[in-house]
Order: sequence, then structure tokens, then C-alpha cells
Amino acid sequence: MTGKLYIVATPIGNLEDISSRALEVLGKVDLVVAEDTRNSLVLLNHFNIRTKIISYHKFNERKRTEGIINNLTQGENVALICDAGTPCISDPGYILVQSAVEQGIEAIGVCGACAATTAVSISGFDCETFLFNGFLPREKGAATKKLDELKIAPTNIIIFYESPKRIIKTLLLINEAYPEAKVCLCNDLTKKYEKIYRGSVQNVIEELQQNVNHEKGEYALVVEKNVTINVNQQDEVGIEAKLVDIMVKKHVSLRDAVEELRLNCNGLYDRKSIYNASLALKELFGQDN
Repeated sequence: MTGKLYIVATPIGNLEDISSRALEVLGKVDLVVAEDTRNSLVLLNHFNIRTKIISYHKFNERKRTEGIINNLTQGENVALICDAGTPCISDPGYILVQSAVEQGIEAIGVCGACAATTAVSISGFDCETFLFNGFLPREKGAATKKLDELKIAPTNIIIFYESPKRIIKTLLLINEAYPEAKVCLCNDLTKKYEKIYRGSVQNVIEELQQNVNHEKGEYALVVEKNVTINVNQQDEVGIEAKLVDIMVKKHVSLRDAVEELRLNCNGLYDRKSIYNASLALKELFGQDN
């Protein structure tokens, strides 16, 4: 009989945020697989959990996966955790989960803290839909390109993670791409230097620069883009942008937007071009219905 793989969310800062179920699982499994054993041992020791622990990070995850799968197939139960929050969300883990599923091993989520959803919940923005992007590319050109692509994302809300050393540079790029944006910037959530910044990008940058501790703690950034797409300027926007404009303004699915554009474009676009544009959106954002 095979064991079970538990994907366990841990606190993003305050250790008391861990669930009783997570503690029970971590105490009963045969092995804990952690992004950084030094960080995770602080949590386990705090709750007097003595389960065996090994490292599993982006530099060894492919090498370690086979051995962990062997543990599972031999009947051992394994818990996957990351340094903070929910595994596999801008953290290692999906390769192990994918391999387990392919082997018919049960993968069980033990839900809990996640910086992205915590930031969304306190943003005050209309977050009926949002897109989680994780970290922007480090190179300025690649980051600018990504922000340009996200202009036509079928949601007004984008969530990013950023390091304290790069946060001001990232905000400057966002200000260039989305000059009308409002942001909710969350620093060091649930931890010592926790602080929430709100308002225009420029105002938030000024507040950051006045805070001597702004380079301490990680950041979760919620951006309300407020980008206006001029659907009448055919040379400046493509069919994808027109589809997104219909989806946002009329709160309809991509499928419905395709049909509306086809019926009301007065022959400007053929069916194939609209269909190809919809495929491009699906590939870029996973938007279907």
C-alpha cells in the first residue's frame, strides 16, 4: 500500500497561524520535505515535532524526487512544506506533486497561509478575478515586456512577489506601464516589519523611501492596473485587446466575447483571425470560459 503526499501550508510569519490539522500531519508523517531545513526546523522545534526532515529546493528537486517517490511507494507518508506559505506557489514542489500523481499516489492539500491571497484580501480592490504573476523577470527589458503583455490580461488585478532590494525598481517599472494604477503593497506580512502601503505608485514609492526599514522583509504587491484600451485604434491594439475589452466591460467569458466580436465587427475580422486571437489569450492567461 502506497503512502500519501501531503502538501502542507505553513505560516508566512506568525507561527501561531498554523492550523491544528497541519500540526497533526507534520507530527504523524514519516518524512518532512522542506525547502530549507534550517527555516523549517524553527517551526517544527517550536511545536516540539521531531519528524525526520530533508531539504528539497530548486537546486536539488529533480534529483531528490525519485527517492521521495520511492519512500511513498514503500508505504511512507510524506509532507511537503516550503519556507513560508503554501508550497508550489512561487516555491519548489510541483515536480514532486506531478510525479506522485503520475504514480497514482494520493496528493492531499492541507490548506493555510498564502501571501498572495492574504494581500488580495486586505487590498480593498474588486478582486472577483485576479492574476497571480509571481516574480517579474530580473532583466529590465524582460520585465517591461511582461508588464506590456499583462496590459491585456482579462482582469484588472495583478499580484506580484518582490524582494526588498528590488521593490522600488519594480514599482518604477509598473508606474511606467500603468500610470493610472493603484496599488496595495504588503511588506513582511504577519512579521516584525509588517506594513501596508496604499495609493498611487508614486505615493507608495515616496512612503517607502521615508521608511528606514523598507529593505527588510519580502513584499506581496497587488496592482489595480486601470488601463484603458482604445478599441478604435486598430493599428495600436490587436484582436486580443478587443476581446479582453469586451470581457472586462460586459463581464462575459472569452467564448462569449469571441461570438460578440464576430457578430459586431462589421466584417473587419474574419472568423479564423478571431479564433486565433482567442487561442493566444487562452495560452497566455489560461482563460477559457
